[in-house]
Amino acid sequence: MPITVDIDVMLAKRKMSVGELAERVGITPANLAVLKNGRAKAVRFATLAALCEALDCQPGDLLRWEADAATAGGAERAAEAERTADATGG
Repeated sequence: MPITVDIDVMLAKRKMSVGELAERVGITPANLAVLKNGRAKAVRFATLAALCEALDCQPGDLLRWEADAATAGGAERAAEAERTADATGG
């Protein structure tokens, strides 16, 4: 998945445990672990806001986008097709 979750980075910076963060946010440690390990399919904005408040950070400190090989390859093919079309007048 191209979205990477960096909750563990913020936990280390804040010297906070998963259990303490889960308690502050109001979710179970198990659900926080699912999110932290990148296995979650979605996150509610209310949960994201609570995480940001508890960790004193911005959403971008917790989530980042990384192109995977398939996504990057598709973008490269699309750019090449566009260049070819421009060169041939198509």
